[in-house]
Amino acid sequence: MKLSVMELFDLSGRITVITGGGGELCGTMAEALAGLGVKVAILDINLDQARHRERVIRAAGGTARAFRCDLLNAAELQERLQEITALWEAPDILINGAGGNDPRGSTTKEFLELADVDAPDIKGFLDLEFEGFQSVFNVNFMGTFLPTQVFARGMLRKKKGTVLNISSVSALTPLTKVGAYSAAKAAVSSFTHWLAVHLAPVGIRVNAIAPGFFMTEQLKFLHIDPQSGDLTLRAREVVAHTPMGRYGEPEELLGTVVWLLSDASRFVTGSVVVVDGGFSSLSI
Repeated sequence: MKLSVMELFDLSGRITVITGGGGELCGTMAEALAGLGVKVAILDINLDQARHRERVIRAAGGTARAFRCDLLNAAELQERLQEITALWEAPDILINGAGGNDPRGSTTKEFLELADVDAPDIKGFLDLEFEGFQSVFNVNFMGTFLPTQVFARGMLRKKKGTVLNISSVSALTPLTKVGAYSAAKAAVSSFTHWLAVHLAPVGIRVNAIAPGFFMTEQLKFLHIDPQSGDLTLRAREVVAHTPMGRYGEPEELLGTVVWLLSDASRFVTGSVVVVDGGFSSLSI
C-alpha cells in the first residue's frame, strides 16, 4: 500500500533514545518528537535537566522517561538499554546529541605568531593540554560511538532502526581556536559515512545533521557580552559570515530531524545534512 506524504512523516508509536536530551537543542527535539507521538527516553549526565524535560513532555500529554547516564560507560549504557526495553521495547531511533567543547582544547588566539610562543597569557597549539583535547574527543566522538554500539543491538532485534548523529559546520570548515572540537566533529561525520555503509544490510540507517550557529544558553556565554548584552566581536563575525544574517533557533532543526528519522527519508543513509543559514556556503 502506497503511503501519502504525510504518512511518510508519521513517527507515532516509535521509541527514541536521545543522549544529551536535557540540553537545549536536544531537549527541543525531545519535546517535538513526543508531541508527534514518540516515546522518548531522555539520557543525560545531568539528571535534573533530563527530569525537567520529562516533566514538560508529560505535562503536554507526551510519553517520556529521564535517565542519568554516563555515555562513556558501556556497562551503564547497557543497563539503560535493558531498562528502556523493559519499560517499552527496544528503541527504533537513537539521537546522539551529547557533545560540547572544553576550553582546554581551544587556543586563545586565531593565529600563532612567533612573539606568542611561551607567552604566559597566550595559549596556542603548542600549549594545548592533552587531557583537554582528549576530553573533547571523548564527549563528542566516543560519546557517539559507544551509545550507537549499545543501542544498535536493540535495533537489530527489530531488523530496522535509525541513528542520527550531531556533527557541526566546524567539521566542514574548521573554526579558528576550537581545534579539538572541529576535529572531533569531523570524526563524527566520517564515522556517520562509514557506519551507514556497515549497517545498511541489517536495516539500520545512519545520518547526521551539521548545525551552524544556534543561539543556545551555552553559546550565549561565549557570544554575548555579559555586561552590555551585545554580541562579541567573534559573534559579529559569525553573523557577518552567515548569509541569512542571524543565528538559528533550536526549532529550526526540527524539520530536518523529523525528515531524517521518518520513512520520508527511508532511502537516505550516510548523509550529513547542513543546517546553518548558509554559513558553510560563503567563501568570501
